[in-house]
Amino acid sequence: MKVIFHPRFYEVYTSDPAAAKGRMEAIVKELKGEFDFIEPSAASEEDLARVHGKGHIQNIKRNSLIYELGTLAAGGAILAGELAFKGEAAFGLIRPPGHHASPHSCWGFCYFNNIAIAITKLISEEKIKKALILDFDLHYGDGTANIFGASKEVSYHHPEGTNREAFMKNLEEELRKEKGYEMIAISAGFDRHEEDWGGLLRTEDYFIIGKLVKELSLEQCRGRRFAVLEGGYNHSVLGKNVKRFIQGFSD
Repeated sequence: MKVIFHPRFYEVYTSDPAAAKGRMEAIVKELKGEFDFIEPSAASEEDLARVHGKGHIQNIKRNSLIYELGTLAAGGAILAGELAFKGEAAFGLIRPPGHHASPHSCWGFCYFNNIAIAITKLISEEKIKKALILDFDLHYGDGTANIFGASKEVSYHHPEGTNREAFMKNLEEELRKEKGYEMIAISAGFDRHEEDWGGLLRTEDYFIIGKLVKELSLEQCRGRRFAVLEGGYNHSVLGKNVKRFIQGFSD
């Protein structure tokens, strides 16, 4: 199990909660010593252009720091996807997040759609033909849905539930009804936790989600699976939540 991380992800690039000082530090503190860390390289503009329009890319380029970190985050997702294709589960500990980034626009602390860039690259290189994306972030990944809404190759699932039990049931049902995919990719947002914005899930629920995804990947797609960080903003619990998810997700 590999954790994809680069020291540049510590950099504070805006004033939004995803970029806050101490956020990545809280996660790294929990994961260091238990999982192997490897550094990504930045995604190329060709990688970005499989998902995003030229105008959108040029607009992000106007802020050099955000562009540099955004391409590095996308590169982290690509590396996680490549490791998963080779049979090694991976977690992209990256920022900025990505699931609110559409082909020609973005919002919600996102700039480039990291998970879409990684999956689209795998498909374009004919490594996989079909993928499933599970997004358990508090917020609907409208960017990911916009990118893959008409796709026959990629299905996007964002489970919902008015209480913890209903959410966990819906998540499992959504996953179990899918067949024929060759990769599971996870937009892993931890802001649905009971001590974060969503006020719903317990830390142990993330372990259960990770274990379920692992088991289904072994049943359906030879264990090919990777995840990338999206939301999660309470630094006092974020690292523990990420750690429990990865413990369930890893072999």
